[in-house]
Amino acid sequence: MPDRYQDGMRMRRRVLGDDHVDAAEARRDNFDDAFQTLITEAAWGNVWARETLPLRERSMLTIALLAATGNSDEIALHVRATANTGATPADVMEALLHVAIYAGVPRANHAIRIARQTYADMGIEL
Repeated sequence: MPDRYQDGMRMRRRVLGDDHVDAAEARRDNFDDAFQTLITEAAWGNVWARETLPLRERSMLTIALLAATGNSDEIALHVRATANTGATPADVMEALLHVAIYAGVPRANHAIRIARQTYADMGIEL
């Protein structure tokens, strides 16, 4: 049986980067320990670690789903992660065009503003 926590931590670091994961781990305490374990095992050690889709496509899906469901707090995090997943700004825009049609223009528009600012913060010219 795979060690979902260790697999998850490796994938989390690969996608989000050591700086982000180290900061999250430094904030970890007794209150959110179970939550941090859950997301590391389930999201990163199970869903993200599957080999059926490349990281680029997982990244695009994640950004689209975050935008479509209005979970904008995580959009910038996952746009920054595209530096590690290989999803380009054009890929992200394609995903957000789908959001506009299938989940609504306001959600896509909000996500586009977040992505644009995040890319600017990353020094990526669009």
